Amino acid sequence: MELTNAGFKVSRIGLGCMSLPTEKSKAERIIKSALDEGITFFDTADLYQKGQNESVLGEVLKSTRNDLILATKVGNVWRQDGSGWDWNPKKEYILKAVEESLTRLKTDYIDLYQLHGGTIDDPWEETLEAFELLKSQGKIRAFGISSIRPNVIRKVTAMSVPDTIMMQYSPMDRRPEEVVFPALEQSETRVLVRGAFAKGFLIDKSVSEYLGYSTHQVADFQKAIQDIGLRPEAVLIAFGLSQPAVASLVIGASSQEQVKRIGKGWNESKEVGEDLIQGLRRKFPTNHYHSHR
Repeated sequence: MELTNAGFKVSRIGLGCMSLPTEKSKAERIIKSALDEGITFFDTADLYQKGQNESVLGEVLKSTRNDLILATKVGNVWRQDGSGWDWNPKKEYILKAVEESLTRLKTDYIDLYQLHGGTIDDPWEETLEAFELLKSQGKIRAFGISSIRPNVIRKVTAMSVPDTIMMQYSPMDRRPEEVVFPALEQSETRVLVRGAFAKGFLIDKSVSEYLGYSTHQVADFQKAIQDIGLRPEAVLIAFGLSQPAVASLVIGASSQEQVKRIGKGWNESKEVGEDLIQGLRRKFPTNHYHSHR
């Protein structure tokens, strides 16, 4: 789908690279499998593996760089002792961090540069100013934010027009349906969905509590998807892409087999009709944001 202001398209399925192996040869096999499945959109962050994720991705994709869409994120700063990270959305830091990401990704430009979080009290004027400056310099082509907070999304979209907003969405997490999706449908900002498989709980992963749902409820939801009789990945991909505001589902994979399952699900998702999707919406409860509204 095309990102209108950015002037480029993202494949309807993107590969979330957070779980890629640090060993280049293993990561390369997964990435090549994604390319074979028609996935040309790759999403990472400078936070992942303390920058090593970007480095591996850049090394593997450098020969086909101009045929792909690369996205990364900024804002989380690893502490020197490695004990964790701190939040820094300031302009000075963003302008420094982008240079490091460009080097690790082995590229002259980043297609989509995203703020990796955000709060209502962040210095949004200078954050957005940093992104606009980087666009004018040709170092990034588009910018977005990664946030599930309606109050943050409302504030940012009132000040600027981010090309994308990344947020969690699945049949077990329908919070964006209440106010965020309807608002963004009327704008040029598109949604990148993460968590489309609900951490694998809606596929075949051993269940546990999730977003306030009990283990028993999660097991019931998993069975409901499996009982449809289609590949669970196909059902969940169709469900996520049915929202008009959604441009792409960013789905993580840590093995070639997972990528192949995603690819088969993407192909088979065309068989999932609107009636089935509406049936899922009736069956799965609608939940809501309770904070940061």
